[in-house]
Amino acid sequence: MSLTMGSGPFGHAPAGVFAPGMVLIDPYPRRMRGILDGETVVDSARGQLVHEPGRLPRCFYPREDVRMDLLVPSTVAGPPSETLGDSDVWDLRLGDRMVERAALAYPSPPREAARIAGHVALYWRALDRWYEEDQEAIAHIRDPYHRVDALPSSRRVRASLDGVTLAESERAVVIYETGLVPRWYFPRADVRIELEPSDYRSRCAYKGEARYWSATVGDTPHVNIAWTYEAPRQDAARVKDRVSFFNERVDMDVDGIREHRPDGPWADPDWWRYKSFESEA
Repeated sequence: MSLTMGSGPFGHAPAGVFAPGMVLIDPYPRRMRGILDGETVVDSARGQLVHEPGRLPRCFYPREDVRMDLLVPSTVAGPPSETLGDSDVWDLRLGDRMVERAALAYPSPPREAARIAGHVALYWRALDRWYEEDQEAIAHIRDPYHRVDALPSSRRVRASLDGVTLAESERAVVIYETGLVPRWYFPRADVRIELEPSDYRSRCAYKGEARYWSATVGDTPHVNIAWTYEAPRQDAARVKDRVSFFNERVDMDVDGIREHRPDGPWADPDWWRYKSFESEA
């Protein structure tokens, strides 16, 4: 889907609506199923995807598509939204299992957001498994406006740190991903330093699960400075088993030109200790 074509928000026949505060609400026709202890809690192809500034999108489903009989009003007040109003929060009880703060709804949204009235969002982490159509979905719901393009490149790319070459290649694959800087993935044979496996893992809804590598440059250890997708999802298939380094923490030269180190959460060498990049809902 494109922002400016067809039913996109700036297309000739927009399917979504804008609410105050730069909030976009789009229909989400993909069938989504959420499972807890083998029980289907939500099964819907009638979701409304809510895009709010500064957060991953959340999908709200008609109550008729949600096992409301499993939801119990929470004793904790729901967080209000400047755009969508006051919220209701539910816990989820299934047999002996209780998941606190499992679902959220805005019972009296403003007129511009009326299409989410009578709809409920299930927090992603509240359920054991999610499926998009018949493919398991991970990390968070996928945004139809988010792209991942993995392209082979013959440009000479060098990653270095403190003057030490970490990797250099003319056969890298670059991923251009919406909202992120280009990421260069090197063949393992073109990595020149010893990589130490890390126990840390992260999951991306678009690329899959990443395993991380640490490295010692000189006498300085650099924890989780690189990563690999061993079983990438379809859009990232070309980077399978390759190694990428954080542009924020190393120097990248592309065809002899030094790129600016971007700022952002990954510039902090301890980002992995306390930051979560997976959606809550």
